[in-house]
Amino acid sequence: MIIKETKAKRDWREERRQRAWELKQKGWSQARIAEALGVTPGAVSQWMKRARQGKKGFKALRARKSPGAPRGLTAKQLAQLPKLLLRGAQAWGFRGDLWTRARVGEVIKREFGVSYHQTHIGRLLRQIGWSVQQPETKAAQRDEAKIQQWVKERWPVLKKKPAPKAGKSSG
Repeated sequence: MIIKETKAKRDWREERRQRAWELKQKGWSQARIAEALGVTPGAVSQWMKRARQGKKGFKALRARKSPGAPRGLTAKQLAQLPKLLLRGAQAWGFRGDLWTRARVGEVIKREFGVSYHQTHIGRLLRQIGWSVQQPETKAAQRDEAKIQQWVKERWPVLKKKPAPKAGKSSG
């Protein structure tokens, strides 16, 4: 007889696999087990193969975490994100101290191993209280005095003037 776990209720599919193992230990055929549990003989065969491999038996039939990429950031990781971003983009090896969705996505991937589409990164940033920032469009090395001089002296020369009229207009 198998002692059931008391900490948490197991998945019903796990219990079905383990019941199949118990029946096999009692001498039942795989076809008979499949019929009794309402599954295909192929499913029972796979369960028995898994149970025999590595001599794990009953333990091999427990539910396992799904393989693949992590589902997303946990609440704890999301709470850490502002601290990471406050270090500045340059601290993460980016040129300039401007955060873009792509850069934030790269930091999330480096730190937590989770990839997001850039659209979703925008949602995450709003969720942690960050807003979209418009980068300054003026160059930092801009010289206002030279610009004003150019506007007064050079621009009038370059600006197109209407051609002089050679008579009355037909309109």
